[in-house]
Amino acid sequence: MSTALVADCVTLLQPLSRTRCMRRPGAVVIGRNEGKRFVRCLDSLLGRVNPIVYVDSGSTDGSIEYAREHGVEVVELDSSIPFTAARARNAGLDRARELTPDAELVMFVDGDCEVNPEWLPTAERFLDEHEDYAVVCGRRRERHPGASVYNYLCDVEWNTPVGDARGCGGDAVMRVRAFTAVGGFNASLIAGEEPELCVRLRAAGWKIRRLDQEMTLHDADVTRFSQWWTRAVRAGHAFAEVAVMHSAPSERQWTKKPMKTAIWALVLPSLALGLAPLSNGLSLGLLLLYPLNIARIAARLHREGEPRPWTVASFLMLSKFPEALGWLRYHTGRVTGRRSKLIEYKASQAE
Repeated sequence: MSTALVADCVTLLQPLSRTRCMRRPGAVVIGRNEGKRFVRCLDSLLGRVNPIVYVDSGSTDGSIEYAREHGVEVVELDSSIPFTAARARNAGLDRARELTPDAELVMFVDGDCEVNPEWLPTAERFLDEHEDYAVVCGRRRERHPGASVYNYLCDVEWNTPVGDARGCGGDAVMRVRAFTAVGGFNASLIAGEEPELCVRLRAAGWKIRRLDQEMTLHDADVTRFSQWWTRAVRAGHAFAEVAVMHSAPSERQWTKKPMKTAIWALVLPSLALGLAPLSNGLSLGLLLLYPLNIARIAARLHREGEPRPWTVASFLMLSKFPEALGWLRYHTGRVTGRRSKLIEYKASQAE
């Protein structure tokens, strides 16, 4: 092959090389006192993405030092402003764009998650081939589903349908220009910031996709009933807030779920107990709707192949009560003008 021909080939390949480099995802990791979980998270990203930005929300466990020792860019959030995951992710992407202004993709990941080595190439390839998609996510799994029933429930919760989706969770690869065009995450939200962002992305004409690919291994570490309860309170708060923000007919799922929660956890028991003196106790029969609904949910889960249908169905029913508390917490704060503080359910993990 002549020297001139080789030079021509190199010239032709250079734009492609620049495009691939430009498309290679950066990563924004957020965390607070994740200890060994953070070490696993960072190790799963080193050498696979560039840049890696770690946003820390007041850790005292050595996470900041570990990140810097491994050449990771660290952003320490000002503790005088309330911490939120949304605020942390926005700050991380801002710094990532300063480091690589031409970056097209970013992987957002929580510091308690380990990224599957096959995930990033799969996500990158999908977004490279589908320009109308802004977000792609995969299967998040619980690291220790057998450690507690609560961990198992988390694993079930994350097993969302494959295909086009209405939202994503905290772990996802996003197209930077789509993210910035809609203003990023709403930093004021204490929970539910990912699906809320996806509402705005879909309104702007973008699509979200859940791939049939292992994405992350999450260490939920929910071993106590009180942790599970608090996590459900946070979920109820998130649904209530997003329902108020997005009440368009196309987003009815946000108003539908809080309404169902209120009926099961507030209206039905109030009627059953409140009317008992007037009905000679007959109204207490309304409480039979709870086991009947559990049986209905368990039957559906069994048909879908769920190994523990009665367990999952029972907790789905029980979760209506802490979710209702979250709903009340949000609306009480809305009336009084007092915003809720961060609702945390997970304990710090020492290194």
